[in-house]
Amino acid sequence: MKRDIVSTAKAPQAIGPYSQGIRFSGVLVYTAGQIPVDPATGQVVGKTTAEQTEQVLRNLTGVVEAAGGSMATVVKVTVFLKNMSDFAEMNEVYGRYFPKDPPARSAVEVARLPKDVLVEIECLALVE
Repeated sequence: MKRDIVSTAKAPQAIGPYSQGIRFSGVLVYTAGQIPVDPATGQVVGKTTAEQTEQVLRNLTGVVEAAGGSMATVVKVTVFLKNMSDFAEMNEVYGRYFPKDPPARSAVEVARLPKDVLVEIECLALVE
């Protein structure tokens, strides 16, 4: 079994003792939770859940692709929302990234997220 660190400039760099992703045996990638931070500026992007979800999914795409996968190979997603009332707003953007055969998903409301953002998303994807 082989464990490789995934790192890309297409997602924010880790701000603590964690990796953007871990590729396991060249078959799976586990991503760290992504928040709506622009990788170029380090600043939070968007005021609404929809705007933040868009940036989060761009960051997540960058990590998955750097590991050798794609959004079409994502098998499980966990969404963390500051407020479950924003689920529909997040879901509309999310649906554009998974238009066909979407992955399994869990969504939970949490008390607080890093940088007080509105949404964080992590995933598990198949890679080649």
